[in-house]
Amino acid sequence: MFARKVTTLLKPNSIAKFSVLMEEEVIPMLRKQNGFREELTFFAPSEDAVTGISLWDKASNAEAYSLGMYPAVLRKLAALIEGTPKVDTYEVVNSTFHMIAAAVAA
Repeated sequence: MFARKVTTLLKPNSIAKFSVLMEEEVIPMLRKQNGFREELTFFAPSEDAVTGISLWDKASNAEAYSLGMYPAVLRKLAALIEGTPKVDTYEVVNSTFHMIAAAVAA
């Protein structure tokens, strides 16, 4: 499993709009991506910052998203974010997610 972490600053008082946009437009786009598994988004109110962690089957799936659909996602969010998001990638070492997903599927 592979993780992609994106952190960005939001413009003041835009978390509600950001959350709706993620739920209604961005996450449905992610679900169409090959190898996508999960998206977790965290908000740090004291910093007006959001961090999103997406889980992927393998690094090549996340890379394909990064090169293909991610620029369109940034355009959708452009009115709500400040500056350029910081993107980090990780190989997942431990996770309970795969156990949760297996239990739900059973």
